Amino acid sequence: MNVHVKKTVPIEYYDVAKAYQKVRKGGKAVGIDQQSWADFDKEPERNLYVIWNRLASGSYHPQPVREVEIPKKDGSKRKLGIPTLRDRIAQQVVKDYMEKRIDKLFHENSYGYRPLKSAHQAIEQVRQNTFGFDWVLDMDISKFFDEVDHDLTLKAVSHVMEEKWVLMYVERWLKMPVQKQDGTVEPKQGKGTPQGGVISPLLANLYLHFAMDKWLSNHYPTVRFVRYADDVVIHCSTHQQAEQVKEALINRLAEVKLKVNESKTHIAYCKDYRRKESHEKVKFEFLGFSYQPRARKSKRDGKNFMAFTAEISQTNKKRIIQTIRELGVWRDTRVEIQSIAAQLNAKLRGWINYYGLYSKRSLRIALVKVEERLVKWLKKKHKAGTRKARAKLKVIRRENPELFYHWRIV
Repeated sequence: MNVHVKKTVPIEYYDVAKAYQKVRKGGKAVGIDQQSWADFDKEPERNLYVIWNRLASGSYHPQPVREVEIPKKDGSKRKLGIPTLRDRIAQQVVKDYMEKRIDKLFHENSYGYRPLKSAHQAIEQVRQNTFGFDWVLDMDISKFFDEVDHDLTLKAVSHVMEEKWVLMYVERWLKMPVQKQDGTVEPKQGKGTPQGGVISPLLANLYLHFAMDKWLSNHYPTVRFVRYADDVVIHCSTHQQAEQVKEALINRLAEVKLKVNESKTHIAYCKDYRRKESHEKVKFEFLGFSYQPRARKSKRDGKNFMAFTAEISQTNKKRIIQTIRELGVWRDTRVEIQSIAAQLNAKLRGWINYYGLYSKRSLRIALVKVEERLVKWLKKKHKAGTRKARAKLKVIRRENPELFYHWRIV
């Protein structure tokens, strides 16, 4: 394989190999060609060479994405478009090339899918902003990834990237047809970037950078906003200002062919011991956390006071409890408890590390359900009563206190 041949597109074999390492750590879902990572890795050098050769010569053409549906919080379905493994690697190559050059252009309060930015940083910035601003506009963009306009996306790309080959590949990925679940293939209708595509989050950030971030900074410089992909909250000084920004954004987003979901868009008052006005809406949610007034005890004098704080939302608490109940591990009493821990700990670690950012106390309420299920499992396994099962669990915990990840907080 000659990887030193001069090509028309400045992509090196090394770039493709590096992209493969990144994508390899991600999802295992297969595309329409049904090629798995096990299949790909039988001849990795050959497969990577084919991708590089086609990308670097300008002849790379993606295959249709495979549509899958996953349930959303409200009971509806979210449609994902799963590219083939080769398309994921190719997208990662172009994403890396673009990101090095354009990430520095993005607004500092855009946190989603960016290097050195995180959901926790966004959540904390929102918390900090509620101290200085009395009102929050919690805005929901309706079906954002499905409605992203192709012409406007390409216009945004051409505004920040001079390379015509970048625009060419972005256009090809935007226009990839979709293979429906019944096997039929549908062409794109000039809009939508598939959730599941490697390059989609970068294109989404670029779209909203021009559609919202720059526009807000120019037209409403006194407000503060935090955006994580298409989740956005805007901090305002007064209710009147929040209403003005809401109406202006509805019109602005309509100009860029997006729509605000007004039934899910709310204005909330950040009520605490200093801000005591009575308003109907004193709560909002962002990235799984609920921001609302809560009673807290002062560390200085031990007295209770009202604070506007963030912790895991009730919706996500219920979802954790439901997930714990429905886990299949509880049905098998032939295994040892170490096997139960091995299957549970990845989920427990994820929940605690994400939702335990502020108040682990509220998270404990959900994780206590693990203890209840363990007691029930021990009762069935040892054909014992509740008291003996609890005693048995206490002994196990004393002898191996780090067996279950949640034992460090429960």
